[in-house]
Amino acid sequence: MLSLIILTFRQIRGDNSLKNSGTLDFDFDRCVEMARAGDPDSFAKLYALVYKDLYRIALINLNNNQHDASDVVSDTVLEAYSSIKNLRDEKAFKSWIIKILTAKIKKKQKEYIQKNNFSNELDILDSVEQEKSDEINYNGLEVMEEFAKLDEEDRLVLSLGVVSGYKSEEIAKMLGMSANTVRSKAARAKLKLKQLLAER
Repeated sequence: MLSLIILTFRQIRGDNSLKNSGTLDFDFDRCVEMARAGDPDSFAKLYALVYKDLYRIALINLNNNQHDASDVVSDTVLEAYSSIKNLRDEKAFKSWIIKILTAKIKKKQKEYIQKNNFSNELDILDSVEQEKSDEINYNGLEVMEEFAKLDEEDRLVLSLGVVSGYKSEEIAKMLGMSANTVRSKAARAKLKLKQLLAER
């Protein structure tokens, strides 16, 4: 069952994860440096590296609501563009922008709770996943339905680890917790997901 969970997330992730974006045809550090100096073209190149994973992480943590995922990514990019001059370490760009994204996701999740809108979001999940039937089989849909039942922090930890391939130490820096806490949360979340699937 765990292999089914991992396979489903890999199908969602696709071949172009944030961690494995391949060789770059430009100097990444120089590009970040120029973006910090206010060059919009350099920022656009950096955004091109991460936008797919930003969207995937948002989508999986917002119950596959495409509209909200797009809004959260847009808000993230606007904030990143306006504050990139404060980024001190060029190599930290990817984790830095993911950290901004996670804050936006948490804010949107609080709105869901306030509106008590989870049942509607699951209906949206069903329709979106049916449209993707060629990519994700029925078992994959079951995984996503049960994944949506996990609490927000567990979903975030799992999506960063399984969907984007970050290590627990990297996730810990993004979320402001210890690596041991991340590992514990990920293990508990996987166990809970397996139990939810077993109960279907």
